Amino acid sequence: MSIPQSGGGPIEHHSQLAEYLEEGCKPRQDWRIGTEHEKFGFCKDTLNPLPYEGTRSIEAVLKGLRDGHDWSPVEEGGKLIGLEKDGANVSLEPGGQLELSGAPLETIHQTCDEVNHHLADVKDIADKIGVGFIGLGAAPIWSHDDMPLMPKGRYKLMDAYMQRVGTMGRDMMRRTCTVQVNLDFASEADMVKKLRVALALQPVATALFANSPFFDGKPNGHKSWRSRVWRDLDPARTGMLPFVFEEGFGFEAWVQYALDVPMYFVYRDGRYIDALGMSFRDFLKGDLPALPGETPTLSDWADHLTTAFPEARIKKYMEMRGADGGPWRRLCALPAFWVGLMYDQSSLDAAWDLVKGWSAETREALRVSASKDGLQAQAGDVKMHDLAREVLNISEAGLIARAKPGAGGLVPDETHFLNALKESIDSGKVPADELLDHYHGDWNGDLTRIYGEFSY
Repeated sequence: MSIPQSGGGPIEHHSQLAEYLEEGCKPRQDWRIGTEHEKFGFCKDTLNPLPYEGTRSIEAVLKGLRDGHDWSPVEEGGKLIGLEKDGANVSLEPGGQLELSGAPLETIHQTCDEVNHHLADVKDIADKIGVGFIGLGAAPIWSHDDMPLMPKGRYKLMDAYMQRVGTMGRDMMRRTCTVQVNLDFASEADMVKKLRVALALQPVATALFANSPFFDGKPNGHKSWRSRVWRDLDPARTGMLPFVFEEGFGFEAWVQYALDVPMYFVYRDGRYIDALGMSFRDFLKGDLPALPGETPTLSDWADHLTTAFPEARIKKYMEMRGADGGPWRRLCALPAFWVGLMYDQSSLDAAWDLVKGWSAETREALRVSASKDGLQAQAGDVKMHDLAREVLNISEAGLIARAKPGAGGLVPDETHFLNALKESIDSGKVPADELLDHYHGDWNGDLTRIYGEFSY
């Protein structure tokens, strides 16, 4: 979840809302890659999730990173709730999931080095206090009541509101993890094409990275339960956004969408003020019940943009949000997959040609089927396995065209980061299939085995 934004002046004209988004436009040479991933922490002896406080806790991990690896603390209400260093930050998801939000970097080689260093640092601290971390799309065994709510004001408000607007919002908050990548756009037209491709092909990412076949201690009938959870969270702020594919879509259309997303909060002087279900349109007029007579700042607008949760979204950059959290190798595969599609014009054009004829119904059907069936998903005559193979080929071509070398020039490009996905295409199996094979095979239904065999 995002941290509070700052630095924005007063909003005096409606045009500032779209201008804020447009300020994110960058020339190609300035495009960067920001990788984010979440993971569950647990006590190695009991396999229980980590509490916030104590000798074996989320706070202890944060303090270890702060004191032993030179991270600067981020506090709220006197509680350590995050860390910052070199353009990256470590933050807490509502149920204690530990998230790295990486710095904006030039190549997949750099972003993968960042992920590797972070996981090595976390393991260093975790080993010292007897805890572990595991990358999965959903908590396999723990119940809602097992998961502590982290001491952040935003989460307290969201927790109460989620029960009013859907059936699975609190499951999302406490018991799911994702990996995502944040990418740039050059212009409004570039943003439009990229967002359309991003939304249409999120189901491919959901299928390839599906890694949450267990929930409440048993198989749940889905390859990506995390994706299933997002479908019953809050229809006002989630989904595949058919309007993005309509003629005339651009920054102003996104503004109108975001203005219709009900508010969660306003952040003032270190406090989250309850604005649950209220209207940002009213806020613009000075009619917000939570702050009568007050009008918003651009930082309020930036905060509000973080409360829309579609499968892909824009702020001053674009976020790809369709993948489950997963094993080490796939944390680097996710940014490689999307960079190959988005950062080479020929590949972006090829991806758009692939999906531009799809209806909204086809896109939604792929989303639903991907969460249930992974690479075996199908919507009409679109077969996921064939689609994923074609999309991966386009992505690989894009990475070859980028020709970003690594390892001091010994590695000519970034294509090897796709190897884990190629293996899935060749075998027809994604991580969820591997987990289910173990569960029904050598684990003999003992789901506790997942922690020892699949932790970082």
